Amino acid sequence: MQLKIMPKKKRLSAGRAPLMLFLCQMISALEVPLDPKLLEDLVQPPTITQQSPKDYIIDPRENIVIQCEAKGKPPPSFSWTRNGTHFDIDKDPLVTMKPGSGTLIINIMSEGKAETYEGVYQCTARNERGAAISNNIVIRPSRSPLWTKEKLEPITLRNGQSLVLPCRPPIGLPPPIIFWMDNSFQRLPQSERVSQGLNGDLYFSNVLPEDTREDYICYARFNHTQTIQQKQPISVKVISVDELNDTIAANLSDTEFYGAKSHRQRPPAFLTPDGNTSRKEELRGNVLSLECIAEGLPTPIIYWIKEDGTLPINRTFYRNFKKTLQIVQVTEADSGNYQCIAKNALGAIHHTISVTVKAAPYWIIAPQNLVLSPEEDGALICRASGNPKPRISWLSNGVPIEIAPDDPSRKIDGDTIIFSKVQERSSAVYQCNASNEYGYLLANAFVNVLAEPPRILTSANTLYQVIANRPALLDCAFFGSPLPTIEWFKDAKGSALREDIYVLHENGTLEIPVAQKDSTGTYTCVARNKLGMAKNDVHLEIKDPTRIIKQPEYAVVQRGSTVSFECKVKHDHTLIPTVTWLKDHGELPSDGRFTVDKDHLVVADVSDDDGGTYTCVANTTLDNVSASAVLSVVDVPNPPFDLELTDQLDRSVQLSWTPGDDNNSPITKFIIEYEDAMHEPGLWHHQTEVPGTQTTAQLKLSPYVNYSFRVMAENNLGRSLPSEASEQYLTKAAEPDKNPTAVEGLGSEPDNLVITWKPLNGFESNGPGLQYKVSWRQKDGDDEWTSVVVANVSKYIVSGTPTFVPYLIKVQALNDAGFAPEPAVVMGHSGEDLPMVAPGNVRVNVVNSTLAEVHWDPVPLKSIRGHLQGYRIYYWKAQSSLTRNRRHLEKKILTFQGSKTHGMLPGLEPFSHYSLNVRVVNGKGEGPASADKVFSTPEGVPSAPSSLKIVNPTLDSLTLEWEPPSHPNGILTEYTLKYQPINSTHELGPLVDLKIPANKTRWTLKNLNFSTRYKFYFYAQTAAGSGSQITEEAITTVDEGKLAMASRQVDIATQGWFIGLMCAVALLILILLIVCFIRRNKGGKYPVKEKEDAHADPEIQPMKEDDGTFGEYSDAEDHKPLKKGSRTPSDRTVKKEDSDDSLVDYGEGVNGQFNEDGSFIGQYSGKKEKEPAEGNESSEAPSPVNAMNSFV
Repeated sequence: MQLKIMPKKKRLSAGRAPLMLFLCQMISALEVPLDPKLLEDLVQPPTITQQSPKDYIIDPRENIVIQCEAKGKPPPSFSWTRNGTHFDIDKDPLVTMKPGSGTLIINIMSEGKAETYEGVYQCTARNERGAAISNNIVIRPSRSPLWTKEKLEPITLRNGQSLVLPCRPPIGLPPPIIFWMDNSFQRLPQSERVSQGLNGDLYFSNVLPEDTREDYICYARFNHTQTIQQKQPISVKVISVDELNDTIAANLSDTEFYGAKSHRQRPPAFLTPDGNTSRKEELRGNVLSLECIAEGLPTPIIYWIKEDGTLPINRTFYRNFKKTLQIVQVTEADSGNYQCIAKNALGAIHHTISVTVKAAPYWIIAPQNLVLSPEEDGALICRASGNPKPRISWLSNGVPIEIAPDDPSRKIDGDTIIFSKVQERSSAVYQCNASNEYGYLLANAFVNVLAEPPRILTSANTLYQVIANRPALLDCAFFGSPLPTIEWFKDAKGSALREDIYVLHENGTLEIPVAQKDSTGTYTCVARNKLGMAKNDVHLEIKDPTRIIKQPEYAVVQRGSTVSFECKVKHDHTLIPTVTWLKDHGELPSDGRFTVDKDHLVVADVSDDDGGTYTCVANTTLDNVSASAVLSVVDVPNPPFDLELTDQLDRSVQLSWTPGDDNNSPITKFIIEYEDAMHEPGLWHHQTEVPGTQTTAQLKLSPYVNYSFRVMAENNLGRSLPSEASEQYLTKAAEPDKNPTAVEGLGSEPDNLVITWKPLNGFESNGPGLQYKVSWRQKDGDDEWTSVVVANVSKYIVSGTPTFVPYLIKVQALNDAGFAPEPAVVMGHSGEDLPMVAPGNVRVNVVNSTLAEVHWDPVPLKSIRGHLQGYRIYYWKAQSSLTRNRRHLEKKILTFQGSKTHGMLPGLEPFSHYSLNVRVVNGKGEGPASADKVFSTPEGVPSAPSSLKIVNPTLDSLTLEWEPPSHPNGILTEYTLKYQPINSTHELGPLVDLKIPANKTRWTLKNLNFSTRYKFYFYAQTAAGSGSQITEEAITTVDEGKLAMASRQVDIATQGWFIGLMCAVALLILILLIVCFIRRNKGGKYPVKEKEDAHADPEIQPMKEDDGTFGEYSDAEDHKPLKKGSRTPSDRTVKKEDSDDSLVDYGEGVNGQFNEDGSFIGQYSGKKEKEPAEGNESSEAPSPVNAMNSFV
């Protein structure tokens, strides 16, 4: 609980004067607390609490209410005087007094007039302890009289003359507010030339023809009655002498005009005030208004100075176009001479105003109520000041003290009444009146003599809770007369608390400057005076302070991201804290992006407005702590602005700009772009970049470009939007700086030369009239250059040229200002024609069944008639050596670049007849073909059989059916079938090798074991060797007789030892699977050598030396679908995968590409499955159903 620390009790030395002693007693006299119960018991003299103002202007249309409210014990009675004599309200039926109050209500709305009740009223509130009086309240009804009737003649005057339109409003109460308007109730415009004075008149320093009008009307607004009075309109006509014809000028004299001054220019003269000096008197605290209005042509300007001083800075104001000087809250120090100076081009004048500040009385020390006990001393002080110095007079209970009943305890010493050893009969209300010629002050102060035993007003057993290491303030509000002495005790100990540790305040409060945990306890306040004693217990608890142990930290985030502030609070366990977050010392925005949980404030999708100071405030009932952190939201910069071009030259200009806000991320560079409004309007190009600390750039320019520039700022977060475009700057035209690029000479026909180039763009043209001078001549001749000048094109065709002749070519740019520099010379050729000669001596060397090498002799260079592109081989399969079908297949093409004279033909089909020819190629096309060359490919190994399936399984036999290879690649000589059993432990048995004639497609194996799984390996052979194999697995059927016999034997699967053994085996297998899974995840791959070993031919796998058994057979693919050479699908049919060789980019033409030596780029291989495995070779594990069959 926070308590205000009261000032310590003042101690006085014994050597002070008796008057000071009385003053100190007055200061330390009793103050009656505003405790309702206490106030009910104590008697108190009357005190005026509310009254009407001294100068009370009433609205005559409403009832008159004169306020007078007072308090006291017992409640006071009220009486009134009017104009110094008793006002008997009972005799006037229109006057009533408000019940329980002294307020008068005069009912003039039904009958009567307000003027009847004008006068000076004073209220008296009286009870047994004294009488208090109000101020003299002067009652006056407001008045808003009409303007007196007057005839206003029209005013005619020359242009340039001065003019004053008088207002002279009627005298009202209070004075009216003056303003000038026209017939349409529009205020007339005012300026340095035309303005309204403090007296309401309208002043013209000089008139102009536009001042002519017939409705200059002065209005007076009486605010008290809310009425407006209007003066008769004034007509003003401004004419020029030049407008008068000679006849009118001859009949009029100057005196018939308003004034007789010339309309020519003249020095200033004051319209108000008059003369060179004037005097002004103002009362202290009011507004001092000084006015000077001057006429002249041109219109004078007014200046103000204070002689021998300066104008007060904070209290000086200029009004009415500096014609009025105002000083608010004026003091005596503002007295002095003020000078206004009127000045125009023809001279200056000045006027001095002597200001005197007087002062109505004002308080230095106003008398205060005094509560004393019998035999005590005290004093009432009434000290006021004013100019002139006010006179102090005292009254007692409303009666001048000179004629009031005598009181021996009272002594008057000027502005002080001294009381000595007062008694209860000394109670009274004293009035102090301070007055001078400008006003008066009246104050009531009572002396109340009371004899009361001590009372403690603080509630008993009040509990105070204070944070450790802070001040603790324990209340002991008390009252008693005489003033009781206060002592404090802790935990009912005998000795009072000493002031060397504690602070005892005059109001009874005990202060513990630094409360500690051991300050906890019960404290007793004891109040004593000679009439008795009172005590009260209060309790103090000390709490641990609230602390923020984890404060929010400064954060820099990009717009659109999320930021989190942490605020962890530690507090006393008996207090419940409330954590509040503020932004910039105000509430958080009511936005769903702000979320607050126990310890965090999270702001999502941060925007620029979210930047600022975030404060975590932890409040308890006793204390609060806070911690703040700044959030800086960074973003791309704002665009630069205020672009300006300076130092504008033909080939350069300086650009300057003002950077935009960097949005809390320093600008690293500025990017300058330009627009060519003449040639490419709306298209911006990169000009240059400058560092982020630079705000100017010297830019190089090209001729004949209408430049506009814009600037973009860049920081670590990105680039700003472009600035507004600068002003445009058109550079002068000049000859081109460069020539066209990409000049080429190529013929489109055998007898022409097509010259092409990349034309200059408008920016590069450097001026109007852009053209091109195209020149050419044969390289190997002595001909002169032939030239033409063309425009708006990018090629020129020279006709009638020899076929494929080298030419020298150049293209030069020019415009109206001149030629570009001499261009570079490039070489081109006239048009090509088809080659005339076919390659000769074509030779073919067959490398193997799928690859052949071709050689040929080059053609003569002259016969090519163009750029040699290379040689192209056309080849096709004429017929198969096997089928003897005379069927021509689609021709294939391979192109060999350059002057190569050999190449490789890949992807040939084995055992086939081919034909080929060779042609030379140039830019125009192909030459004639060479004679066809025929060659044949030898036999190759066949592909795998197209399918293999097992049908009609019996106890001891299986039937195999297959389809021949789709690509025999020769003449099949035989089939090879290998098979081996797989036992219940997945071990492979002995391998059986069987040869089958090539004309067979079905074979039955007999004398097999019943209920046994077999794995089969099957492939075809030609004279070239064995082809790819296909694999399959199958099971012979079960012997039902033996199965029945086995069912009659003891089933070991139901034996306990067997179940335990199987569980142990299952657990071991589970552990091994987990280990394998972990190793597989870590490695992910296995060596190629291991895979090759796993698929090796079973015939070369050794048997175990110890027992001669075969190696264990296992499923290495986790029952995944079989690939080539693996388990068959459900219909037990295996389809052969395509493994045919294909032509893969052996040449550069339609079908492939070769290296320079004709070798094929890439690999050419057929994927084959290894032969079956024997011994310890792993193979695929059977399915769970098959495994069970094997086990049985």
